[in-house]
Parts: sequence; C-alpha cells; structure tokens
Amino acid sequence: MVADKEKTFLDFIKLVSPGTSLRTVIDDLVRSGLGALIVFDTKDFQQKNLSEGGFRINCRFTAQKLFELCKMDGAIVVSNDLKRILHANMLMIPDSSVPSIETGTRHKASERIAKQAHTFVIAVSERRKKTTLYYGSSRYYLKTTDEIIRTISPTLQVLEKQKETLTEHVNNLNILEMSDLVSVGDVCKVIQRAEMILKISESIKRSFTELGKEGNIMHMRYRELLRGVEKIETEVLRDYSIIPIKRSKTLLSNLTFDNLLDKDAIARFIFEKPLEESISPRGYRFLSHLTLSMKEISLTVKSLGNLENILKADPVDLELILKNRASIICEEIRNLREQVLSGKVIC
Repeated sequence: MVADKEKTFLDFIKLVSPGTSLRTVIDDLVRSGLGALIVFDTKDFQQKNLSEGGFRINCRFTAQKLFELCKMDGAIVVSNDLKRILHANMLMIPDSSVPSIETGTRHKASERIAKQAHTFVIAVSERRKKTTLYYGSSRYYLKTTDEIIRTISPTLQVLEKQKETLTEHVNNLNILEMSDLVSVGDVCKVIQRAEMILKISESIKRSFTELGKEGNIMHMRYRELLRGVEKIETEVLRDYSIIPIKRSKTLLSNLTFDNLLDKDAIARFIFEKPLEESISPRGYRFLSHLTLSMKEISLTVKSLGNLENILKADPVDLELILKNRASIICEEIRNLREQVLSGKVIC
C-alpha cells in the first residue's frame, strides 16, 4: 500500500473489489442480513479519541475472523494496511457537530468518523442490504458485480462507435495531407473524437477498479479501444496546434461534452482559425512512422518546414540531417505516401 497521504478513494475501492477478502466479508454480511461498521485505523483516529469501550483483538486479518466479529453490535477497527484486526465491539463517538446527510445512526457515525479522522469507513446496512463507503468527505455506494457490468457494457459500445468514427477521420486526414488539402475542420474532427473517447473512458475507470478481477475480459476490451487514442491526439496537436501541446491538452480536458460537440469552439481555442480555412501539417505524425529517431524527426521538420516539403524532398535535401541514410528515408517517405493514398490507415 502507498503512504497515507498518497492514498485516494480508488486505492480503498480496490480493497473491496470482487474476489478480495474484504469483499467476501461484505457480501456474506449482506446475504446474512447483518449490519457492520468497519473503520480503518489512522493517527487521527487514535489521537482524536473517536471511540470507546469494546476490546482489543490485535490478531491477523482473515475474512472469517472479521465476519464473526461483525456479528457483534459495535464497530470493528482494522489496521490501515488491512493486515490486522485491532479492536471489536467499539462504540463510535464522533463529534455530532460534524455535518452529515445520513439518517441512520450507523451511517451518521461512519460519515462523521471518516471526515474527522480522514480515514476509510465501511458501513453495511442490515435493513437496506446496501454498503456505503466513506473516505474523508467522499461517499460512495458499493455496487454489485451485475450492476457494474450493466453500467460498463453500454459505455463500451459507445466507445466502440467513437473509435470507429475516429479511425475514419484519421484515414480521411491522412489522405488529405498527402495533397495538402487539409482544413481546420478536418483536424477538429480527429481531435474531437479522440478527446470524446478519453473523456468517456475516464467516466468508467472507477467501475473497472471496483469490478476487480471479475472485469478482466471487459477491461481488456476497454484497453484495446483506448490503444493509440491519446497518441493520435498528441501527434495531431503537435502537427497543427498554434499553442503548446500541454496548453492545448489542458484546454481540451476542461471542455464539457457539450463544448466538445462544437467544432467551432475547438477551432477557436486550438487554432484561432475558422473551420473552413486551410491548414498545413508540420509533418511530425507522418515522420513518426519512419525509421527515424525523435531528434531526426525534429531536425527534419525544422529544416523542411512542413509535410508538403517533406513529401517533395530528395536525398540532397535530407543529406545534412540523415547523411548516408537520406536515400533510404526518401524511399520510405514515397512508400508510406503510397500506402496512405491506397487507403491504409496510418495512425
């Protein structure tokens, strides 16, 4: 486990994903109609005296021991690394002035303890048969495997459609680049789809974390759909954007889905040009598919200026940069151009 200050809610959600010992306990409690309050120990929890009564256990953590101890009314305190069960049958006494949106006694205590001790707390409701996770001021309802899959499946279908559209736009952009017929709108179509895919993928990242090993096959499909998308966006921005790539990416990440649907907005932010205006690529993306180092690609673009000049280059133009490889690279440029014009997708 990472240090306390580096932990995020996702780090704790991993601990309750299907197949883990802690999730086994939670599922058994829900099936048995039992409630529970499980608190992860922290320095703040110890120093603020947020509990009383109960008894010290300090035994090695096992799912069976935790389940048996949860049959008692009080809270269970486990070590922050989940290696030991520290206390059982504890009465939680958080500050009642700490705001809580919960109604039940157990859940009110859980939310307040999480906020006061900035720790992870699990509350299992015996009446609602639901599990709520708290970490600091964050709250999350733990879903069943079926619920998560029902959330992920339609999103993956949307990602597949978006990836197909992105591939079409990239193929079209490739062909237009070979004749220097690219418009700002053509570039915006690629950036728009790539950024949509990246935003949609972020929306289900937590779901895959919560699904754990149960979602391995779906996660493989997810990773395959994302493969190369960020690279395409970065290389297209490097070729066309008039502002630094880092700033371009920040602007795009701050756009809402509604803003992203507006290609005019993308054109204004990234290119400061209208959609119909012609624009020429610098050539970084094209050259990245040749047997050139990043340094050689940068020197080639700096020397020749843009892709149109690169496509027209002969060995003499490249000799100062590539020396005895100039003829070979010129041949690679011609072959790649022919592949693009024949319809082969070069991402």
